[in-house]
Amino acid sequence: TTVGWKGLINDPYLNDTFKLNDGLRIGRKLLLDLTDMGLPTASEFLDMITPQYVADLISWGAIGARTTESQVHRELASGLSCPVGFKNGTDGNIKIASDAIRSASASHHFLSVTKYGHSAIVETAGNPDCHIILRGGKEPNYSAAHVAQIKDELDAAGLPKKVMIDFSHANS
Repeated sequence: TTVGWKGLINDPYLNDTFKLNDGLRIGRKLLLDLTDMGLPTASEFLDMITPQYVADLISWGAIGARTTESQVHRELASGLSCPVGFKNGTDGNIKIASDAIRSASASHHFLSVTKYGHSAIVETAGNPDCHIILRGGKEPNYSAAHVAQIKDELDAAGLPKKVMIDFSHANS
């Protein structure tokens, strides 16, 4: 969330050279190797371009607390073929995550990049496999009472009562 290592794809050699082309190749090869071993893979989707190169190898995806409100991340999730979890806001607010689930379940049209690097208008069908991720906020939100309340709120919003708990952040 501040300055630090941005990950394998952005800086594969951990030396601030930012050889993204190498990072994409190394990251995709790692995902292929894991998939070949029969292991499911997971990733947080941070930008709109990288998923075009790796999404076919991701079994489950997450949209972080700071990007759950982002229209383009909701559009991206609507076109992914894997389940996607939306984290509650950093303040603990789950409304932004339930709004994101509703948005991602709908069809969208947006500008994106193809696997060949060309701009294209993408049409998505919507993703029926989205859920909320409880990551805490001003206080932890993993108790049975919190989960029951959130399931009630999801039910009242007409959304599936699918909840995952992240035991990092404010839940640790």
